[in-house]
Amino acid sequence: MANTLVYLLDGKIYINLTNKCTNDCIFCLRKDKDDVVGQTLWLDDENSTSQDVIEQFENFDVTSEVIFCGYGEPMLKFDVLKEVAKYIKDKYPDTKIRVNTNGHANFVYKKNVVPELKGLVDEFSVSLNGATKEEYNELSQPKFDEAYEEVKKFIASCADENISVVASVVEGYKGRHLDLETCEEIAKNHGAKFRVREWIQNGY
Repeated sequence: MANTLVYLLDGKIYINLTNKCTNDCIFCLRKDKDDVVGQTLWLDDENSTSQDVIEQFENFDVTSEVIFCGYGEPMLKFDVLKEVAKYIKDKYPDTKIRVNTNGHANFVYKKNVVPELKGLVDEFSVSLNGATKEEYNELSQPKFDEAYEEVKKFIASCADENISVVASVVEGYKGRHLDLETCEEIAKNHGAKFRVREWIQNGY
């Protein structure tokens, strides 16, 4: 298959919707390689529909958790994500759905999209990636100025809808260390749990 929309990693199903992103993180795996565990995630085009995703999804034995996470920002294909999540929840109601996101969706769509995913997404993992705007901008290289504030607002939006939300940071990139205490405090102040992802050179 030319476009890998669904793949397995650590016994879980991952869904790769797009290669587009509103960040250009300096530690992003795709800067260094074209695959994840031998599965090429660069898409030939951005035209895949929810049906295309579902067809690939049905080739896998359904696992306890499905994660929307690929080489781009999954929320940029919001309608596809929503339709696929609904399909999974309707057919496999006991399967947990997580979305790994940079938290820019509300800015992109100029509205709060989180309520539309209530009951479909069980958890958001949001990339906080910095204790300050300056640090975030250096690491994440966002394509618009107020990205860091938007991330924090998105985290709070998830908490407001009582959807489990985890704010994550990448720690130890090429020997660089973040102020983890401040990052954790920011996460908790916005209603999120906190996760430190140790930087691994091959990305997983």
